[in-house]
Amino acid sequence: MISEKNAARRLGNQLFFTGPTLVAFLAVIVIPFLYGIYLTLFQWDGISKEMPFVGFSNYATAFVDKEFWMAMGLTLKYVIVTVLLVNIVAFLLAYLLTFGLKGQNLFRTAFFTPNLIGGLVLGFIWIFIFNNIFVRAGEKLGIPFLSTSWLGDEKMAFWAIVLVSVWQYAGYMMVIFVAGLMSVPKDIMEASRIDGAGAWTRLTKMVLPLMVPSFIVTVFLTLKGTFMVYDLNYSLTQGGPFGSTTMGSMHVYNKAFRSYDYGLGQTEAFILFFIVAVVTVLQVYFSKKLEVES
Repeated sequence: MISEKNAARRLGNQLFFTGPTLVAFLAVIVIPFLYGIYLTLFQWDGISKEMPFVGFSNYATAFVDKEFWMAMGLTLKYVIVTVLLVNIVAFLLAYLLTFGLKGQNLFRTAFFTPNLIGGLVLGFIWIFIFNNIFVRAGEKLGIPFLSTSWLGDEKMAFWAIVLVSVWQYAGYMMVIFVAGLMSVPKDIMEASRIDGAGAWTRLTKMVLPLMVPSFIVTVFLTLKGTFMVYDLNYSLTQGGPFGSTTMGSMHVYNKAFRSYDYGLGQTEAFILFFIVAVVTVLQVYFSKKLEVES
């Protein structure tokens, strides 16, 4: 009898503390996700009461939608370039600001600040930089690729988004790397210096293997953020010029809310989610294997 009361009390305590969070999780994440999958089976413009059931025809249409796959190809290119640059820049900044650079706390704060600015506001700030500051500097210094706005060039607009993304994400990832570098045993580093190991040897043979857990986290976060990029893409270029920077999330949004094809838009959103889920799971799996080996 007493054990039953204790079990009931424990259950009541668990429901009291976890119940509101569970309800919020179901209401905000699970139910909308399941409803989104439900919408993929219908043709709906988001306004009319009629929702003709079309089964899996939206998936068949999505797989032959050239614009969607062009947007996904551009997204993949953006992800690869940005993830590499963000993690390289963030690690170099963290390494410089951990081992002996004066004023490192001030620099850490300065580099982290861009991450606190929302993507829309950040985009508007960089529009002014690209259209005015860079152009004037290029004209005065005689630098051709800065003399015209990158945002109006079909080839350079993509790299403008990459540049701003690296500037935004690198500071946050730097903080994660700083935490990892500070956990590297100092006695081992001192012993390696005494034994005559150079800076490059210490970095490649000692520091990098110990930083694998940090890289797992930073790569995961940058993968998630870059695959789902929308606000920065919208504020900087709105997919232009001539659709040359329309990435996956923007294409899905345009399909659902501008073309009023919620069924197909939701289907392509689910495909995008599935691709991101597979990539991130594989990244974590292989990263964990690398962590064990190192």
